Amino acid sequence: MTELQMSLLAAGGVFIVGVFSYNKWQEYKAKKSVERAFAANHDDVLMKGPGEPRQEPVLDPSAVPAGRAEPVLDEEPVVKGTDPEATPDELATSLVDPLIDVLIPLQLEVAVRGDKILPVLQTLRHVGNKPIHYIGLAVSGDWEPVKHGGVYTKLQAGVQMASRTTALNELEYSELVTRLRTLSDDIGAEPEIPDMIEVMGEARNLHRFVAGHDAQLGINLMSNGAPWAISTLIGALEKQGFDVRPDGRFVMPDGEGGFLFSLSTNVTLAEETTSRLTLLLDVPCVAPMRDGFNAMVACAKALVQRLDATIVDDSGQPLVDEALAEINGQVQAFYDEMAQADIPAGSTRALRLFS
Repeated sequence: MTELQMSLLAAGGVFIVGVFSYNKWQEYKAKKSVERAFAANHDDVLMKGPGEPRQEPVLDPSAVPAGRAEPVLDEEPVVKGTDPEATPDELATSLVDPLIDVLIPLQLEVAVRGDKILPVLQTLRHVGNKPIHYIGLAVSGDWEPVKHGGVYTKLQAGVQMASRTTALNELEYSELVTRLRTLSDDIGAEPEIPDMIEVMGEARNLHRFVAGHDAQLGINLMSNGAPWAISTLIGALEKQGFDVRPDGRFVMPDGEGGFLFSLSTNVTLAEETTSRLTLLLDVPCVAPMRDGFNAMVACAKALVQRLDATIVDDSGQPLVDEALAEINGQVQAFYDEMAQADIPAGSTRALRLFS
C-alpha cells in the first residue's frame, strides 16, 4: 500500500482507480479549456489599479448568496441561465459540462426508458453542495436531459467540481463513487470512474479561478439629512423599479426573470430608520451586454435626487464621476478575463459556478 493510499484511508477516503472515458472531442475541449483558463493565477482586476490596491467602492467576496437546495423534480432540473430555446444537445452540454464537471459515463447493458430510471437518478442529485446532473443518448441520436418518454442507449453523469465556497474534495468524491455504483446497479449500468488524483487537481484549479473572480461590487448612498424611515423608503424604492423578494431583498429586475443588482438597507428588520443604503452588483453573474455597473450607477444617481443623498465609498468619502468611470473600466477588463477563460460573465457556466 502506498503512502498516498494510507493517508487517504486514514482520512476516511477511499482511493479509486479508474480510467477517463471521455470521447476525443470532450478530452480535447476539456484539457485545452482548463489549461488556458486555470494554468496561472489572475489578479483581481476590480481590486487592483496599476501597482496599488483599490480602496473603493465596496468589493465584498464574503457577501455570497446563500446556497439554494435544488428541488426534487420528476425530470432533470432546469439550470439557471439556460437558454429556453436551446436544442436538446445544447441543453445537455450545459448540464454536463466538460469544463466544470467531472464526466462519468454510465455504460448500459440494454437501452432504458427515462420513466424507469428517473426515480433512481433523483436519489443522487448532490454530493456536499455540488450538484449532479444526468444526460442520455436518445435513440434519436441526440444527447438530452433524461426525461419521461425518452429511451436511452448511453448515460452520463456530471458532478460540478467547484462552487463559490469549496472545491470537490476526496471525501465527497468517494461518497459520489460509492453511491453512483449502487445507483448504477439499480439501473443496469456500469460507471467508468475518472482517476481521483486528476479530478482533485482539476477541482482545485477551478475553485482557485472561482475564488479569484468572486467579485461583488457595491456603492453606497448616505443620507444628507435625517435618516430615512424604512416605511417611506420602501415606497421610494418601488417607484425606482425595485422588487421586494420573498426573502426581503430589494432587487432590480433585468426584464427576463433575473435581476441586475440588489439593494440593502444595512439594518435589521426591527429597525425603523436607516441613513445608508448599499447597491450591490454580483459581477460574474451579470452579462456584459446588460451593463450592470452603469445601470447601478444610474440608479444610484436617480436615488440621490429622490432621497437627498450622496454616493459614497465604504469609508464615507464621496465617489465622483471620474472614480466611477475608472471602476467601470476595471469591470470591463474583468469581463474580458472571464471571457478568455471560457466562462463569460452571466453565462450558464458562470451562473452555475457563482450562484
